[in-house]
Amino acid sequence: MSWNPNLEPHCPEVGNLDAIETVIIPRARDLGGFEVRRALPAPRRQMVGPFIFFDQAGPAEFLTGQGIDVRPHPHIGLGTVTYLYEGEFEHRDSLGTHQMIYPGEVNWMVAGQGVTHSERTSAATRRGESKLFGIQTWMALPESHEDRAASFEHHGKAALPLLEGEGKQVRLILGSAWGEMAPVTMYSETFYADVVLQPGAKLPLPDDHEDRGLYITQGSIEIAGDTFEAGRMMVFRPGDATTVTAGPQGARLMALGGETMNGPRHIWWNFVASSKEKIEEAKAAWAAGDWQHGRFQLPPGDDQEFIPLP
Repeated sequence: MSWNPNLEPHCPEVGNLDAIETVIIPRARDLGGFEVRRALPAPRRQMVGPFIFFDQAGPAEFLTGQGIDVRPHPHIGLGTVTYLYEGEFEHRDSLGTHQMIYPGEVNWMVAGQGVTHSERTSAATRRGESKLFGIQTWMALPESHEDRAASFEHHGKAALPLLEGEGKQVRLILGSAWGEMAPVTMYSETFYADVVLQPGAKLPLPDDHEDRGLYITQGSIEIAGDTFEAGRMMVFRPGDATTVTAGPQGARLMALGGETMNGPRHIWWNFVASSKEKIEEAKAAWAAGDWQHGRFQLPPGDDQEFIPLP
């Protein structure tokens, strides 16, 4: 989820293999009715390109009347990306955005100097049983854009480039790769794609990005003779020509990467910044609770509660 319940990152386990730079095994966390597996940040890998948080939410099933309620909470210094395989979210933010998101679509919220938002299961969906399965990521902003005004974009499934052939289907969510470019506004070089591979299908990774990684959500893949099952993230050495092959049941992957940041980022709760001073300023602003005139406002239509400063 775009809400981090911890003050400091909850780091997963890491192991190394000769064929790739790093293998990350996410650590699972129960957030009350559904499970989140966090792959980034990791002890030896804070980011892959600009991607600084990477969470798998679900798969989860909800009974009638149940769902997810992530109350209004703040962000600075990052962009949030919501991408669903199953289910839906109702997004509201302090810019006045009220947007549903469904599988194959993308919500891209740039926090910049500060934004507040909530994510909930809609009232319509709660009238019956429902499912949720998706990926939530945060992307650190370059220093030149950390203090920009907040913004929001939504792009439907049909707007995202789709590459098909030879047993593979690749939907480009963000950035540029494989000769295509997604329509989402980016502030650094990046790529992010939803990849579905039939059994034995091969996928060459883009060779024009500095950092490259894969996260397996379903099935398995083979890389240089090693097999990796669902729930693993692999980070590859820069410049190496790399092709992955789907296992006997096929595979679904999230491919990600891009230009590395000019240095590490500080992370505290839901704040990301290049300096501790920016974090402290955001903490003070949220604690002040001046929703009318302060740095943070609550989302219109969802302003009766919020997540307090830890």
